Formats: sequence, C-alpha cells, structure tokens
Amino acid sequence: MARGKSRMSNEINASSMADIAFLLLIFFLVTTTIDVDKGILHKLPPWTEEEPPEAESNDRNTLVVLLNSLDMLLVDGDEMQVKNLKETTKEFIENPASRPDLAESPDKAIVSLQNDRGTSYDIYIQVQNELKAAYRELRDEYSMRNFGKLYKDLDLEKQKMIRKDIYPMKISEAEPKEIGG
Repeated sequence: MARGKSRMSNEINASSMADIAFLLLIFFLVTTTIDVDKGILHKLPPWTEEEPPEAESNDRNTLVVLLNSLDMLLVDGDEMQVKNLKETTKEFIENPASRPDLAESPDKAIVSLQNDRGTSYDIYIQVQNELKAAYRELRDEYSMRNFGKLYKDLDLEKQKMIRKDIYPMKISEAEPKEIGG
C-alpha cells in the first residue's frame, strides 16, 4: 500500500530567499525617509575680514540673558522662569512706563544671550522661542493698533517697515562659555 504513494519532499526550496531579502532591504532603504533635525533658522551676516565697528551701546539698552550648565535662567542678574521671559523681554523692549532701567526705544533695545557649554539643547530652544515670541507679539500688537491686521497678514512693505524701523529683532548671541552652575 505504501508503494503506491509518491514520495513528496518535506523541505522548502530556500535558494531564492536571500535574493528576496536583499530586494526587500533595497526597497526599504529607497522608500524610507529619515527625519533630520532642522535646527534654528538664523540669517547670519555675510563673512568679512574687516573688524566689526565698535558698537556704542548704553547698558540700559541691553537685556542680558544667561543660561548656565544647570539650565538656570538669569535675566539681568535675576533668576527667572522661562515662562516669564517673553513678558519681561516685551516690557524691556517697549518700555511703556519710560523706566530708566529699560531700553530707551525699541530700535535701540538689544537682547544679549549667553549660554554655557553644558546648557541643555531643550532649554536653549525654549529661551530662543520665548525671545522670538516677544518680538512677534510686539509686531502683532503694533500691527493691530495701526493697521487692524496681524503682522503676518500685512503686505510685505508694511511688514518690512515694522521689522526694520519699529521692532528690529536684535538678539546678540555670543560663543558658549563655561559660566558654570
């Protein structure tokens, strides 16, 4: 009775498995996109061999922002939470009460940012965002008062006027140092 049945092999032909695996690997390598950190968009001035001109700056017009290696924020020597930085920066730039310890005018205000080499990237980005948000809100408020629209909804000429003449973003960032913690 057993002689009548044909013998079938129990093995699977695996000779083409390596080719299929290789093709799948190539397929995934070609079709997969890898997230790349975009970083912070800054437009730097063009490189020049000339010495930069001495900036005549009144200490009153400079808001000093320090980040130490323990991610502590100091603004003009006072410890501060990052969430309060935007309002402090706005008040410094605009100086609505004409206080003698704040900037003379928005176009003279400079924010000096200095961080330690040990500062975490996360807090550094948070501080950058708060500083830029302060300028963005000031521009929006000015735009709403004078044109009835948000800054982003204005035509390019008006945006440029606000950006260049009214609220120029002057954030000075120095090389990281060993400030300590």
